[in-house]
Parts: sequence; C-alpha cells; structure tokens
Amino acid sequence: MLDEYGHIAILAIIAIIFPLGAVITSWAFQYIRVRPRVPGNPVKADTYECGLRTEGPSLVQFNFRFYYIALLFLLFDVEIVFLYPWAVVFDEVGFVGFLKVMLFLSTFLVGGLYAWRKGALEWR
Repeated sequence: MLDEYGHIAILAIIAIIFPLGAVITSWAFQYIRVRPRVPGNPVKADTYECGLRTEGPSLVQFNFRFYYIALLFLLFDVEIVFLYPWAVVFDEVGFVGFLKVMLFLSTFLVGGLYAWRKGALEWR
C-alpha cells in the first residue's frame, strides 16, 4: 500500500517542482537582466500583427456574443458526451435509465426554450 502512495507522492513532488522551477528561473533572469525591461527600439515596442502595420487601436472591444455562442456549444457538446455512454448501455439500463435520461434532456429543453423566449439566442 505504501508503494502505491509513494508513486503518487513522487508525482506530486514533480508537479510542484516544475512550476516552481519556472517561476524561480523567471525571477532570477529578472535580476541578472537577461532581458531589458523597456525595449530601446520603438519598432520592437509596436504591436505585431502578421507583418502588417496596425490599423486603429490595438485593443478593440470584442463582442461578447462570440463567447456566448462558444459557451452554448460547450454546453451541448458536454450533453452529447453524457448521452453517448447511455446510448451504448441502453439495453442494460432499462426503463428507469430511459426515464432518467428523459429528465436530463427535458432540463436542457426547458432551459433552451426559456433562453429562446427571452431572446438570448438572437444576434441583433
């Protein structure tokens, strides 16, 4: 039993050493001035976009609806991930398993209808 936990302890120590090593190395490079704090050349300080000159401000307000659509995609993608194992063992789960999945799907249906009624899915 101790051998099994010993392996976990070794992995935990390695998982702590790697990030700490990166942070300590970065901190040490700051004090030995491997990289200057402010670039002396204004071209190096300019925003780089694939070799083209930047047009307008480099910080543009991004439409939150892109994040919203990505979040909806992840939500329904995770739903499919949960439905796939159920479909594989459909014969073994019986009628109770079928009712549980119908309850699971009905919550998504009610949530989707609510979002649709509120206009959350409209792009405008």
